[in-house]
Amino acid sequence: MGQWISNPRRATTQWLRHGRAALSLCVAITVFLIASVTNLAAQTTSNSTPSSSGEEVVLGLSKDKVAITATFDGSEILVFGAVKREQPIPDTDPLEVIVAISGPSAPVMVRRKEQKLGIWVNTDSVLVDSAPSFYAVATSAPFSDVLTDTEDLRYRVSIGRAIRSVGAGMHIRDAQEFANAVKRIRANEGLYSLRENTVAVDEQTLFRTAIDMPADLTEGAYRTRILLTRGGEVVAQYETTIDVQKVGLERFLYVMSREQPFWYGLMSLAIAIAAGWGASAAFRMLRNG
Repeated sequence: MGQWISNPRRATTQWLRHGRAALSLCVAITVFLIASVTNLAAQTTSNSTPSSSGEEVVLGLSKDKVAITATFDGSEILVFGAVKREQPIPDTDPLEVIVAISGPSAPVMVRRKEQKLGIWVNTDSVLVDSAPSFYAVATSAPFSDVLTDTEDLRYRVSIGRAIRSVGAGMHIRDAQEFANAVKRIRANEGLYSLRENTVAVDEQTLFRTAIDMPADLTEGAYRTRILLTRGGEVVAQYETTIDVQKVGLERFLYVMSREQPFWYGLMSLAIAIAAGWGASAAFRMLRNG
């Protein structure tokens, strides 16, 4: 049998009380969503530099954090977005898109080897002031078509411009070859790449591309830039970062080796002794058994 209400006035009071609570909850959720959207819009505006024509980048990433574990064998970052406009599409040169991802930069010592009397010896050395540990550039057309040399010098987009080497001595011949050697070696290792015609642009509004990141990544913040160009000139840009960090046991050992090298060395020695003793005991048991 169903339950009957013995006091209608009490039931009405309870119904009103629950209705007010539900209405308050809905208002709170609405306020939270509006605040979140406002905060996101403010963050997007602060990272994006609109052009004089009113074009602005709205970006999305498949992931903004990369975790390096013992089984990490690389990652693929999907970069996608749209162009926000307050006016119709300009009736000028077509829109082109450049995506550049740069890893943490550090000085690199480069040495030149030459064969003398049948022996390869170091002859010259140059300290390259700054070279990114990883650098990938993806474009929607050939690089020379999407960016002029003057704009490349200004924004430092190409791989050669991303490497800074100004400290070579006057006695060093072909000093630029040392920076080129860094570019060549890291390109062969899959750390530097220029990927032309890999950014898909739809109706001069939507764009997307995928960047492959190798397994031997350096920890740190990876600077990600999106540049919109017309006629080789940059009309808008957007910048964000991708956080690459070791996690788990790898993170513990990495931090310990940097911050507590003495205890890290003792632990490594103890593990080596234990492993050697364990292997010796195992072989002795197998031989006796």
